[in-house]
Amino acid sequence: MKYSYEAYPGNPNGSDHATAGIASADGRHLAIMPHIERSLKPWNWAHYPADRKDDFTPWMEAFVNAKNWVDSHSS
Repeated sequence: MKYSYEAYPGNPNGSDHATAGIASADGRHLAIMPHIERSLKPWNWAHYPADRKDDFTPWMEAFVNAKNWVDSHSS
């Protein structure tokens, strides 16, 4: 994954080649920046739409998908 462009704020951590995330070829390992676990609650966001009344932000779906993948690949 890549950030939208090299310069700040498009690349907030200044990573080489605007790298935002990497994954192993088999998809079992994922490293991502920014840390989505820090964005699960609306109050963690600087600007969250006032009309949304979610307990969790849409980023929770990444963890739901990960759990579903593990469940489907467990014996």
